[in-house]
Amino acid sequence: MIKKMLLASSILGSIVVTNAQTLTTNTGTPVGDNQNSKTIGNNGQVLLEDIHLIEKLAAFDRERIPERVVHARGAGAFGEFVADKDFSDVTVADFLSQAGKKTPLMVRFSTVTHQQGSPETYRDPRGFAVKFYTEQGNYDLVGNNLPVFFIRDAIKFPDMVHAFKPSPITNGASDPNRVFDFFSNLPESTHMLTWLFSDYGIPANYRQMEGNGVHAYKWVNAKGEVTYVKYKWVPQQKIKNLTQEEANAIQSTSIEHATLDLRNEIEKGNFPKWDLHIQMLKKEDFDKLDFNPVDVTKIWPETVAKFVKVGTMTLNANPTNYFQQVEQAAFAPSNLVPGIEPSEDKLLQGRLFSYADTQRHRLTGNHQQIPVNASKNAVKTYNQDGYMSLREQKGDVNYQPSTNLPAVKEDTKFKYSKSVFPEGTTTAQAKIDKENNFKQAGDLYKSFSKQDKDNLIKNLGGALGTVKSKTIVAKMISHFYQADREFGMRLAEAVKIDRKELESLLMK
Repeated sequence: MIKKMLLASSILGSIVVTNAQTLTTNTGTPVGDNQNSKTIGNNGQVLLEDIHLIEKLAAFDRERIPERVVHARGAGAFGEFVADKDFSDVTVADFLSQAGKKTPLMVRFSTVTHQQGSPETYRDPRGFAVKFYTEQGNYDLVGNNLPVFFIRDAIKFPDMVHAFKPSPITNGASDPNRVFDFFSNLPESTHMLTWLFSDYGIPANYRQMEGNGVHAYKWVNAKGEVTYVKYKWVPQQKIKNLTQEEANAIQSTSIEHATLDLRNEIEKGNFPKWDLHIQMLKKEDFDKLDFNPVDVTKIWPETVAKFVKVGTMTLNANPTNYFQQVEQAAFAPSNLVPGIEPSEDKLLQGRLFSYADTQRHRLTGNHQQIPVNASKNAVKTYNQDGYMSLREQKGDVNYQPSTNLPAVKEDTKFKYSKSVFPEGTTTAQAKIDKENNFKQAGDLYKSFSKQDKDNLIKNLGGALGTVKSKTIVAKMISHFYQADREFGMRLAEAVKIDRKELESLLMK
């Protein structure tokens, strides 16, 4: 036996691999030995002049880039969007200019508040970000699976994320005492919390969940006419959510089930598809409503604005390198194209800066040059230099205006639309008009089936039951009671607080 093994070893050692690639350094220099460091004799100290060793360790030390503060855990895929018809009557956005027009795209799905490597079974909103590589530049439609959000003003966003993140004292997982302490002071969160603690708070996977633009945007046509729109991605796969018990069972065996599900289904040729729908409103219709249509804590009921199908997205290709194509994918709602503009939504206005700025921090100011983020059409800009500047720039003129400037022009049809403000308008720091914090949360509760209501009470009641401060619990229950009397009463019963104690706690 030993002789056979030695013979086999000898034969294998003599085999010459003819199709092997030459290993090189980052500068393309062939590597002579990738297994042994250069030393003084066979057993002496390692020499600093082993350039390959130094480069290899230095590259390894820098493999990790700053983690996203939110949406850290994610999965991605590539595909295309096909427009249903010509929408040029409401927007000059080129990728919506004719029926059948195809636009390549990249999608990143994610959990929101938890770190990289966290289980994909946690109760958490799911990010749903789509990068359209249009002929007029990249357009990022950055949203979530749920149609509303916790807060309506970006000035509260850092505080909200801090409340969700681990305690600065214990560094433990998300603490209901901290989370509900924050939200007990924000009645506007009632609607989103009702969504989150329903079964919609744990989608079964990324393929079988809806996507929502969440914010209202402006579509602008060639005449400068503005239409406010909201987006919804509707999966052609059946929507599927998990109960808490089902999520717990999956988590015991896998923390990345949704990422693997997406990749495996695409690999098998089961390409997931979503139909993109929009709702449309005119500014003159806003005053007729009992809520502010650009308030991100509100949906637009179908009785107010019907859904219109815009096109279909198909994901048909997996990433070939996760880090380069998913981790380095940089999304921001400020990545807009002519014909699509931000609304006056206070949260969106803050995100226009914050999302792009976090990508500058993570990936440098030239992150748009990374292939997954690069525009498919030609880029001409006088922004220059900085870390990792790879864009070809020629000539002596890198400024405008210039007498010597070649034929570079501004196209006036791509100017921003005009906004008209009431006479006498002043700057302010105040709450929005028509907050109406509870009605839609109550409507949502009433729309649930008995089983959905039972699961909601079990999930939300269970989380509130772990909060140490009964005053915080009472404040939360009062919000849900104002949304729907039955909703509030059932929660009070679930955490064993009777009406007399509830009133006493709220008087404090």
